[in-house]
Amino acid sequence: MPNKIERPRGTRDFLPDEMEKRREVEKLMRLIAESYGYKEVCTPTFEHLELFTLKSGEGIIEEIYAFKDKGGRDLALRPELTAPVMRLYVNECKVMPKPLRFYYFANCFRYERPQRGRYREFWQFGVELIGSDRAEGEAEVITLAYRILEKLKIKFNLHIGHVGILRKMLKDLDEKTSSKILRLIDKGEMEELKRFMNELGLNELYSSIKDTVNIKGKVDFLESIDIDKDVLERIKKVCELCEVSGVDYIVDLSIVRGLDYYTGIVFEAYAEGLGAQKQVCGGGSYRLAHVFGGEDTPSTGFAIGFDRVMEVCKIEPKKKLRVAIVNAGSYLHAFKVAEKLREKLSNVEIVTDVMGRNLKKQLSHFSDFDFAIIVGKKEEETGIYSIKDLKRGVQEKLSIEDIVNKLSRVVK
Repeated sequence: MPNKIERPRGTRDFLPDEMEKRREVEKLMRLIAESYGYKEVCTPTFEHLELFTLKSGEGIIEEIYAFKDKGGRDLALRPELTAPVMRLYVNECKVMPKPLRFYYFANCFRYERPQRGRYREFWQFGVELIGSDRAEGEAEVITLAYRILEKLKIKFNLHIGHVGILRKMLKDLDEKTSSKILRLIDKGEMEELKRFMNELGLNELYSSIKDTVNIKGKVDFLESIDIDKDVLERIKKVCELCEVSGVDYIVDLSIVRGLDYYTGIVFEAYAEGLGAQKQVCGGGSYRLAHVFGGEDTPSTGFAIGFDRVMEVCKIEPKKKLRVAIVNAGSYLHAFKVAEKLREKLSNVEIVTDVMGRNLKKQLSHFSDFDFAIIVGKKEEETGIYSIKDLKRGVQEKLSIEDIVNKLSRVVK
């Protein structure tokens, strides 16, 4: 007997109950995005490796599934969706009227140590608003992310920041040094940041950065600190628009997202009940199109970690009405009745016996269903069927038309 083959490390199997819940959550996310005018796009599961190294450097190769195909081309399984969507925009959509509102839902792959809420295959739901560099666009994207998490009944906090504040403080440093500083701030590794900056003789700058990233509150507090006037006005405008949309937020200048392509407003959402891996959504304003051969185009987007959402989401799928067609001597007619009912009833699960069980065993097997319809020779001849309410134990005789009417009323 051959050895049992296990699934690859960092991946999961989903049984029907879990898939039903995941599809219900996915459906709700799609409906909300579409209510804001966003349309779904889909990109390949693998891309040219260069798409990701151009944006993040060669170091990312250690963190992703990179490989050569049979033609010797360097490819990679997508580790995220923003770069593929922007590649799609440059290839296919750059002459379309702006703004473009895209959303996506797809699996991604990263080669990292699996832990709670982090897998080597994971799913992302996200949006990209392409072509707007105004506060209205940024506020729309933040509001959409907030509304999705709210409708999923997740307890979370939304933090809004602006990378321009810290970038201005780091403007005299070389790109490599400033990028490392921003990454350490993004990860919250302040002790490591202190050591790194002390080694470079940047103790005074470290103190200023520490004071800045520790400031959190509503937008009004920004008036009391020394920041660029244009940045201040942008944050105030975005927060004002979010407030009128019913978005509860905290201004948090430690939010920098740690990636070089972010240019302005950034935001993250942290959910309760996830421990250290509590971030469920992150996004902001960026410019990537020119990196992939297009024109310099302002964009704003976010990605929601679908797997983390599923750990804390309170949404449960709506239960379908379950109807068993019980064969009492006429398999052909039982199949025919089942198909008739499936054609006329939506959102109803209709199942026939395919195991050759006798009448008693069928009724026992289908005991947790809502209704059982008995189909035998007599029923085939008369067109009148016994339908039993298995929850209440009540049975009556009805025609197919009356059964359809009865079940339609129950479904409603």
